[in-house]
Amino acid sequence: MENPPAFALRRQKLLPALRDARAGAYLATALPNIRYLSGFTGSNAALLITDERAILFTDPRYRTQASRESDCEVRIAKGPLSSEIAVAVQRLRLKSIALERNRIGFEEYQVLASVLSGVRLKPISGAVEALRMVKSADEIAAIRNSVELNSKALDQALRQFKPSMTEVDLAAEIEYRMRRLGADGTAFDTIVASGERTALPHAHPARRPIERNQLLLVDMGANVAGYASDMTRTFGVGRPDAKMRRMYRAVLESQLAAIAAVKPGVTCAQVDRAARSVLRGYGLEKLFVHSTGHGLGLEIHERPRIGRKEAAKLEPGMAITIEPGVYQEGIGGIRIEDTVVVTSRGCEILTPTGKELALL
Repeated sequence: MENPPAFALRRQKLLPALRDARAGAYLATALPNIRYLSGFTGSNAALLITDERAILFTDPRYRTQASRESDCEVRIAKGPLSSEIAVAVQRLRLKSIALERNRIGFEEYQVLASVLSGVRLKPISGAVEALRMVKSADEIAAIRNSVELNSKALDQALRQFKPSMTEVDLAAEIEYRMRRLGADGTAFDTIVASGERTALPHAHPARRPIERNQLLLVDMGANVAGYASDMTRTFGVGRPDAKMRRMYRAVLESQLAAIAAVKPGVTCAQVDRAARSVLRGYGLEKLFVHSTGHGLGLEIHERPRIGRKEAAKLEPGMAITIEPGVYQEGIGGIRIEDTVVVTSRGCEILTPTGKELALL
């Protein structure tokens, strides 16, 4: 948990977006944004921010938790949060409120529009997400802890691995190890795929045995103290053939080239281009079907996106993944992914797990 002054400072940094929108207040309804701005970790909340006040709305289940976690005024709603928000808006005599356009659902918007009749609602996009792109020292420490736990969980799970184990069983072993090591849970559904199924970038584990002389792909992430980690490794079970080894070498070189390109001032598109350039040299670029990476933090996918057309420039403190891959239907796929933090001169690779082709 970060210190209360950190949350107050973040809310202060949000105020320019409020002024740009010419709104009297900002209403956050996305739980990750509420956590970022207030420290509250409950499952039902809204946060109203003005120049001078921050009011956290939640329900009676979180009466004690909200006062302990958050540095904001706390209002407990006995009914819908929207009714309590309307009372506060009326007392504050607000004429306009900025809403999270990219986060609020249509039904939620309709409810707010109904209870806040006479108040102008101004949807704006990405104001809090833009602040979240650059992590504080405390956030980077939390992500580092998550990454290290994630790697330990994989190492422990692989000690239990043997050919004939099913994909589902290996995924369950990985998630069990995460929990035993102290994770709150997984950051996303663990991906375990073997053989031809490794050509499915987001394969769900199947109840099929992992056989010898084929590839095994594991994509996993832990959630530790609210912060996500993300790592992919591809292994050889037995001895993959020469074609698979060549594909692995290409992806590893691609990933290393992309990591070498990460530094302040470089655009996300340039990092993506570095990865694709290597794969093009191997004649494999068309088999790379997703972006090179993404930001992560309180959520597994955050800004910035490391993609072909992303003009955003990297800044020190950004935590991103680098994960090129190639996928050939009927044969298999390979992906290698690390979590890295942009530094003043380049980047630091947080993921400690080795990347040379390991044979199980």
